[in-house]
Amino acid sequence: MRDALRHLVAEFLGIFAVVFLGGGAILMAQQGAGNLLTVALAHGVVYAALVSATLRVSGHFNPAVTLGFLVTRRIQPMMAALYVVAQLVGAMAAAYALKGTFPEEAFAGARGSTQSIALAVEGGQAFLLEAIATFFLVFTLFGTAVDPQAPKLGGLAVGLVVVADLLAIAPLTGGSLNPARSFGPAVAAGIYEGQLIFWTGPIVGGIVAAVLYDQLFLPRGPEEPGSGAVQPVQGRRARREHAV
Repeated sequence: MRDALRHLVAEFLGIFAVVFLGGGAILMAQQGAGNLLTVALAHGVVYAALVSATLRVSGHFNPAVTLGFLVTRRIQPMMAALYVVAQLVGAMAAAYALKGTFPEEAFAGARGSTQSIALAVEGGQAFLLEAIATFFLVFTLFGTAVDPQAPKLGGLAVGLVVVADLLAIAPLTGGSLNPARSFGPAVAAGIYEGQLIFWTGPIVGGIVAAVLYDQLFLPRGPEEPGSGAVQPVQGRRARREHAV
């Protein structure tokens, strides 16, 4: 019971930080105290810090990540369901904390930090943008945290890809990447625009990334000769010197 509790508390705190601090940056940007770069950096830094802090326990903070783990059999169905519940509750709690602590005009002006789809972007395009951006988020998480041979980067790589994703697609879709991140503020603000896309796009992208990495990139036996990792520069230099 205690083991399950720490997983769920980690998920709650992680998504709370993402929604409260990332959403706070959006609210401040709407008041002229920031821009797209500051919003992207706020989200990326929060992800990097909190994923690093909780990676030993969970580090998902996102139903798209959790479902990717579920499909690749890295989490039990019941625990996956509890993760998603903790993520949704944490996101709602953070959104209401924003509503209760930030000036009312700031919360209303930024629509509670909810995302919106640009008028020039069609539904199918928005779906693909969210799916592709979340694909790279989950792929990076698998490549730096799940893979047993991954470089020990903590959540840094995840934070960096979040920054890049938001810089690329936030002006078009708001840059959800995370159904819980979209759902919490939507409940607090009473604005449910685009929720279908903010759920389906990230979930599809996350599952595709998880399955692809699991099936194609995770080691399942010795590498064939000549197909392993790139040799270090020092090794290549030593071979050239030996040949001479």
